Amino acid sequence: MLEVQEITCVFGGLIALDQVTFTLRRGEITGVIGPNGAGKTTLFNIVSGIYSRTSGSILFNGRDISGLPPDQLARLGLVRTFQNIELFGQMTVLENVMVGLHTKSHCGLISCALKLPWQLAEERRIRRRALELLADVGISELAEHSAGSLAFGQGRLLEIARALALEPQYLLMDEPAAGLNSRETWELGELIRKIRNSGVTVVLVEHDMELVMDVCDRIVVLNLGQVLAEGTPRQIQDNAAVIAAYLGEG
Repeated sequence: MLEVQEITCVFGGLIALDQVTFTLRRGEITGVIGPNGAGKTTLFNIVSGIYSRTSGSILFNGRDISGLPPDQLARLGLVRTFQNIELFGQMTVLENVMVGLHTKSHCGLISCALKLPWQLAEERRIRRRALELLADVGISELAEHSAGSLAFGQGRLLEIARALALEPQYLLMDEPAAGLNSRETWELGELIRKIRNSGVTVVLVEHDMELVMDVCDRIVVLNLGQVLAEGTPRQIQDNAAVIAAYLGEG
């Protein structure tokens, strides 16, 4: 499990998160929602090692991972995507995914420079696996295209394939539907389910409530830096405090 325990984050005099506590259970799709300024992305940035917390702790499979940098978290199996897509635009789609797989390469600099047989064999395995991941997200036909030439929705799928190349246990997705049309959003929902069914636990910050209610097993609602509610989609839809927070009612 991934446990967030009493996480507080203060920027100057602003309390962005205040004693946030909840548990992300393996095998579920969990949505983290809330009005603008609720602290959702700040929470993701702390969990993924980009921001430092003021207090509190994060436990991953029973281990305290508070303060670990993103590269160490990725090696442990905690990987994230970003709202703003960051690709290697001058490289091909295939090469972008291979970069993720190369983080787990067993060959060193010398074997790569000399192109020794075991390095060439590993490179072939990496290429095959990268093609499999592109097929999984539905863009294998674009493998040799420049990543910089992709449409926005295709770039989003490439970013997800590259994240999956790190073999995550938990995949944190920051507004994956941002910028997508209705058909792309529906296809994204199907892909998220497919990822979960492959054994990866998915957590997403998302503003598209239709997507959240459709794919999530459980939802955590943040408001003004605190956990306002937690439950199933139906429970959240019927929660008066959540409705008031979104509609601005007292």
